[in-house]
Amino acid sequence: QLVESGGGLVQAGDSLRLSCAASGPNFSDYQMGWFRRPLGKKREFVAAISPSGDNTYYADSTEGRFTVSRENDKNILYLQMNNLRPEDTAIYYCTAVDLYRTTWYPIGSWGQGTQVTVSS
Repeated sequence: QLVESGGGLVQAGDSLRLSCAASGPNFSDYQMGWFRRPLGKKREFVAAISPSGDNTYYADSTEGRFTVSRENDKNILYLQMNNLRPEDTAIYYCTAVDLYRTTWYPIGSWGQGTQVTVSS
């Protein structure tokens, strides 16, 4: 089970840190990632992290502004979001992920997500 939290209403340029608490064993065995779904649009990849946390990957739109990290001893995944823009407004979800060729795909279950709203 995955539970996302930390979303909210902020202004452009502000920061937020999202958390994803995972229950169950073997969290540290999985690549984990964040996806988001803007209103009326498809879910899109945001960021991913290797099981150890040593390697991170980002969508072009979030690279340089967002940082994904994890604490395996606590089963928690984070997404630090800086310099937020109105186009970052979406529901954010975490899940286990895998990479096929150059595309990250969700392979696990979804939580309820957390809403991030950025006003201009």
